This record gives sequence, C-alpha cells and structure tokens, in this order.
Amino acid sequence: MIVLFNKPFGVVCQFSKHEIHPTLKDYLNIPNIYPAGRLDTDSEGLLVLTDNGKIQHEISSPNSHKYKGYWVQVEGDIKNEAIQKLQNGIKLKDFTSLPARVEKINEPEIWERSTPIRFRKNLPTSWVKIQIREGKNRQVRKMTAAVGFPTLRLIRYHVDDYYLNKLLPGDYQIIK
Repeated sequence: MIVLFNKPFGVVCQFSKHEIHPTLKDYLNIPNIYPAGRLDTDSEGLLVLTDNGKIQHEISSPNSHKYKGYWVQVEGDIKNEAIQKLQNGIKLKDFTSLPARVEKINEPEIWERSTPIRFRKNLPTSWVKIQIREGKNRQVRKMTAAVGFPTLRLIRYHVDDYYLNKLLPGDYQIIK
C-alpha cells in the first residue's frame, strides 16, 4: 500500500504522541504504514507512507538518488547567480550538496499556511523550485541560506514519481 499525505505545517512525522505538536496519528488511521523519509515540523507537503519495507527503503535511502521536488519561498528577490550556485552544488558546513535542478518560479497555486510566514514590509520574497537527489537534514533550508536567501516556506510537491497534485493539507490518497 502507498499513501500520499499532504503534511500540514507543524505536524511531526511520527505516529507516537508528541508533547507539543500533532503527529501523523492525528490525521491517518491506517494500520502498519510508515513514512518513507520525513519532512521537518516546519515544512509542508508530500509525505509518502507505505507498508512495504522495500519501497520505503528505495524512497528514503540517500543512495537511491530519487528526486524530491520543493517549492521554496525565500527572503529577498533571488538572483541568477544564487540559482546557478544552487544548480552546481553548494559547500555547506557538514557536506557539499549534489547539483540540483533549480529555477525561479511565480508563486505556486497553494493553500494559505496556518501560521503566517515571517513578513518584513520592505523586503520582497521570491519562489524557487528546487529538485534534489539527496535528503540530508534541513538540506534545502541550508542551501538557500548559504547563497543569501533564507527559506521562509518550504513545500515538497513530489517524491520520485509521486506528486502532491490537489491534496489539501491534512488530506491523503491511497494509490496502491
């Protein structure tokens, strides 16, 4: 079984109870499924869950090099120079990212976030689409910050061949 879930902002990617935040158990009452990878509590979007250990490993293993796509709202008007650095791979404190697919985009057609992003009246924001083949802890956030454009909002819209499509936050779809 494969379940596509649109993880809302503030939800922890675990089924066990959390002291502060809601968890997957608050949204999914399907036995014996587990996340194939995870999203940080302050990230939103597609989470693939499965009862198949092989599929879970294929998606979540850093050695699988499956593409994961993100819509990222960054602070400031991102420049081509920063995009090129992200495309080429960027040296971070604890690793160097692989080259990424990156392009500046218009704001995607998305839902309002339950908790508004940090807003500064005199500082514009922009959106980029980033696809990476690895998934280290807070990688996309570290990458955009390293080129001078901190992430304000991060939404994963695809994992390998699985897409968010029109799922709203908290909704899920069983596809297999």
